[in-house]
Parts: sequence; C-alpha cells; structure tokens
Amino acid sequence: MAQGNELKNDKILANVTALVTGGSRGIGRAIAERLAADGALVAITYNASKASAEEVVAGIEKTGGSAFALYADLVDATAIPALFEQLDNELKKRTGSNALHILVNNAGNSGWGGLADATPVSWDTMFAVHARAPFFVIQSALSRLVDGGRIINISSGAATRPMSVVPIYSAAKAAINNLTHSLAIELGSRGITVNAVAPGWVKTDMNAAVRENVDIVKTVIGDTALGRFGETSDIAAVVAFLASYEGRWVTAQVIEASGGYKL
Repeated sequence: MAQGNELKNDKILANVTALVTGGSRGIGRAIAERLAADGALVAITYNASKASAEEVVAGIEKTGGSAFALYADLVDATAIPALFEQLDNELKKRTGSNALHILVNNAGNSGWGGLADATPVSWDTMFAVHARAPFFVIQSALSRLVDGGRIINISSGAATRPMSVVPIYSAAKAAINNLTHSLAIELGSRGITVNAVAPGWVKTDMNAAVRENVDIVKTVIGDTALGRFGETSDIAAVVAFLASYEGRWVTAQVIEASGGYKL
C-alpha cells in the first residue's frame, strides 16, 4: 500500500486486515467490531477468556464480518514472535498473504493500586503489558505492515493527568505517548501513521466497581463537559477514523477521547 491508497475504497476498509490486541472485551472488543463492520478482516488476541474471544468472533461473523482469535500472553515478550507466526498462517489461509494494514495496541490489565500498594512484580507486570508489549508487537508487525498502514496505540487520559491511585498505570501510558511520537518519526518515510487514542472514563468491566460508587460517578460526570461516562463505541469511532483513508494526514498525535474531562 502506498500512502494509504488501499484504504481508499467505497467499503471503507474492504480488503484490509487488522490486528487488535486484547480484542475480546471492553474497548478492544468495540474496536474489533467497528473495524469489522467497516469491512476489515480482524484478528483479535485474548488471554484470560477464550470463550469471550469466540463470542466476539461469532458476533462479527453473524453480522457479515470476518474475524478470528489468537491466544497471546503479552506479559511474556518472548511469546510475541510466535503470535505473529500464528497470525501469518491465519492471514495466508484467508487472503493468500500475511500483509497487515492496521495494528491496534489495546491489550491491558487493571491499573488500580497506589504507591503504598506497589511491588516490583506489580510494576513489572503493568509495564510489561502497557508499555513493553506494544513496543515488541510493533517490532514484529513491521515486516508484515504495509507501506501506508496504520498503528494506533490505546493510551489514557491518565498519561497526561496522572492519578495518584494508579501511578504505575499512568507512567506506563505516558511511555506509550512518547513511543507513539518517536515511531511516527521513524515510520513516516513508509507512509505509516502512528497515533494514540487516550480515553477518559469509559464504561468497561475494569471500572465497574468504581461506577457503583454514587459519589464518584457524580464527580466524574460533573467534571466531564459532555456530562456522561463514555461508551466503548465512542473510542472505537475515533480509532475507526484514524484507521481509515480519511485519517491519512494525521500522525504523531495523542487524541484524547474523554468527552471533555477536567477541562
């Protein structure tokens, strides 16, 4: 693909392949479903729940889309090359090529835990998933990623407005923002755009307990210009734009999708 031309067609993402890490739940699931609805063949990774991943794939196929799921433990960076070997095989079976057009680094784990609760293990695990894994996923993806392709990293509003209750998570997401900028410079010569999307408060199972606290909910809504928690589809819509031909001139950006949280 030269300068994203293969992304320009009437079906938006027809004949396009995408990999969404952590696509079996929450924001990742919404992204996978949206890209598939726009015509892409979507590969998702899962870790904890094969059943959830199969449910996502079945739902996409039921609505006429195409998807498949691959197991990946992204805490272990040495397992990433094997993930891409699986991806190669599946893409070749379906398309005759291992070409990848869109990479979405979304996989994450719960970030709750302040300074007093932190341990070297919790630090290492958080950074392994949120910072190290995207780096090495991108490294492995580069030989498959077509010129003019898209890399979209899922960051967080906490990267620029860190919260004391999640200091490790905040620091890891700040690292992703920096990585996004540096890789945009390196890959620009290939026409590959590299951006990050930074959600604010979004309704996911990871913050379900928080949303049961009436006082916290009132505070979040009061601090949000649009007056509500985000939906996973709100984030997926931003990713879909960046993944499309219409997003061809946007790179090295961290786009906050928070509904105007704490303006």
